Amino acid sequence: MTDYYEYSIPELIRLLGARFKDYRLRCNMTQKEVAEQSGVSVNTITKFENGTTGSMSLGTFLLLMKAVGRIEGLDEMMPELPESAYLQNKGKKVQRIRHKQL
Repeated sequence: MTDYYEYSIPELIRLLGARFKDYRLRCNMTQKEVAEQSGVSVNTITKFENGTTGSMSLGTFLLLMKAVGRIEGLDEMMPELPESAYLQNKGKKVQRIRHKQL
């Protein structure tokens, strides 16, 4: 299993870009087709796939994942958690956590 904590953010973006390219190719889509479907520029897609982008917004990433039909991967990345007793206060869901000042 890969230890993603050992990767820097630019390395993780390069890894995601390479995986995205594989998804795009398996969908038999060109960068232009993904750009048209997602509204993201071909230049941004090229930089992402080649690992030359410095950063990418979460919104852009989600648009690309939708374009190649992989948006359901969000459930694997951030599955819903069961209710937590720690986050309940007298039957109401806690909106924020406040630590007691010393």
